[in-house]
Amino acid sequence: MKHLIILFAVIFLFAACHQLTQKEEKMALSNKEKVVALLKSIETGDPTPVSYINPQKYIQHNLMVGDGLEGFGEVMKQLPKGSAKAKVIRAFQDGDYVFTHTEYNFFGPKIGFDIFRFENGKIVEHWDNLQEIATETVSGRSQTDGPTEAIDLDKTEVNKSLVKGFINDILKGGNPSKITDYISPEKYYQHNPSVADGLDALGKALKEMAKAGMPMTYTKNHMVLGQGNFVLAVSEGQFLGKHVAFYDLFRIENGKIAEHWDTIEEIPLKENWKNDNGKF
Repeated sequence: MKHLIILFAVIFLFAACHQLTQKEEKMALSNKEKVVALLKSIETGDPTPVSYINPQKYIQHNLMVGDGLEGFGEVMKQLPKGSAKAKVIRAFQDGDYVFTHTEYNFFGPKIGFDIFRFENGKIVEHWDNLQEIATETVSGRSQTDGPTEAIDLDKTEVNKSLVKGFINDILKGGNPSKITDYISPEKYYQHNPSVADGLDALGKALKEMAKAGMPMTYTKNHMVLGQGNFVLAVSEGQFLGKHVAFYDLFRIENGKIAEHWDTIEEIPLKENWKNDNGKF
C-alpha cells in the first residue's frame, strides 16, 4: 500500500509538472511578439517589455540616441507625458531578426521601419529609419495601407533573391533594361508619397529627378530581410543631394514585385552622432 501511494504521488507530480511546462510554453512570447510589445510600450508606458532588451548589450544604430539601454531610457524621459503614439502595422521575423512597419507620433507624426536583432531571446541590436507622415500622396494610397500578413512562407529565400537582384540591376543601375523581370507592368502599387502607381510612373519619377540634377542614387545595400512575400531592403545612397538611408519594403506576388512602401532618412554629420555604431 505504501509503495502504491508513492507511485500515485510520483504520477501526480509528473502530471503537474507536465501541465506547468505546457502552460509556460503557451505563455512564452515569440521574438516578434516581444518587439510588438516593446514598441507598444512607448505609448502605454508598460515597463515590462524593457526586460526583453539585454541590459549588458544593446547596440543602437539610431544616431540621435545614445548607445545601450541608458540611451533608450533617456529618449523616453524627453517625451512629454502621454504624447507618444506607436501603432505597429506590420511585423515580420527572419531568423534572429524582427522588422516592423509602424506609425509613430514621436516628436511629431512619423512612419518608421525598425529592425531588432536577438541573441538568446533578448534584443541586442536596433536599427531604424523614420520619415514624416505625408498629408497627401500622388497615388492616393497612404504610407502604410495595404496587406499586412505574410504568405508564401516557403518562398522567403526566393523572394529575398528577387529583391537583391532588383537592387543590383535596377536601383544600383547594373542592368536597368531588366526592370520587367522584377516589376510587373500590369500591377505595381506605390506608397512612396511622391510616386504614382505603376511601372511607368516609377520610371518617370526617376527620370525627372535625374533631369533636375538630383538623382536618387543607391550606392550600397547593407541588409535584406524577409518573411514569405514581404522583403525589407536597407540601403545607402544619395537623394536630393543628401546622404541618406533607404528602407524599402516590397510585397512579392507571382514572382514579381507588386507593392512598395519606403522611408528615406538623411544621415546626420558624424559630429552630431550620439553613438559611434553607424547607421548601418
